Amino acid sequence: MEKRVKFDFEISFINGGSIKGNDFRLDISSDSISDHELTDYLIADLKLLMVGETRIFNKEIISENHKRKPDQNIKKNDLLIDLSHTIENGLITYKGLPAPIICDYLSRENSRKNYAEGTEFQIGKIEMVSNTGTYIDCPFHRFEKGKDLSEVSLESFTDLETVVVRVPFAETLEITEKHFENIEIRNRAVLIHTGWDKFWNTEKYYENHPYVTENAAIFLKNCGAKLVGIDSHNIDDTRQNSRPVHTVLLGAEILIVEHLCHLNLLPDDDFTFSAIPPKFKGVGTFPVRAMGKIKKKL
Repeated sequence: MEKRVKFDFEISFINGGSIKGNDFRLDISSDSISDHELTDYLIADLKLLMVGETRIFNKEIISENHKRKPDQNIKKNDLLIDLSHTIENGLITYKGLPAPIICDYLSRENSRKNYAEGTEFQIGKIEMVSNTGTYIDCPFHRFEKGKDLSEVSLESFTDLETVVVRVPFAETLEITEKHFENIEIRNRAVLIHTGWDKFWNTEKYYENHPYVTENAAIFLKNCGAKLVGIDSHNIDDTRQNSRPVHTVLLGAEILIVEHLCHLNLLPDDDFTFSAIPPKFKGVGTFPVRAMGKIKKKL
């Protein structure tokens, strides 16, 4: 049996007036719905504007057949997939680089003397190198005169049409141009799913990891990729001191994202990718909250 929610509501408008509803009913897609979700659903369903304070009363989930055809339901939100590792105190991302120090600058206890009774805040202090966690590389990371984080446009970080290329590490660690043939690459982000993220924060993660070859990087550049990401320790082969993939891609202003995770949750294409860093001047690398955004079908 399908589920519906029965409830009363009161909605005020910031430009004056209000509306009330008693014993209102809406179709829902699961066995529960929060007051916040229900309010958003109701506002969208009624196409309301200038909404101020809202209140939900007497909410009850009932078993009842939906009254609408499927294509008449309110459009569901896009599905967001978090592709970033969590950064925590003491995390080692790259051997030889210091771990972040995350602590209180002002603790809640010490803040109490500055505020009225019952009021307290925490102000954190973070000390870390920019190559920490899941991070993005801009041209300045490799080239002195390359664009830094403040000079790369938001469009380069946000809502990029994307393709996932799957090269399991159990089959090969070397990712060549052959893996990208017959795939639509131009003006897209290319995310390389190797599965290496399963070893994150273990000794195995740092050595003998999947990597992209120089010829593959040239192929990606020539095909017009906008960004290349990988769920491995480095996009280059770190057994060598040279970094040809960074050189080729960043030299062409193609951004790089390393240490991705959960790429197995993404479809092969038909979604967008975002990885937005803070707007720092004079910095070429910084952690990002990378995500895939999948359009839900009605």
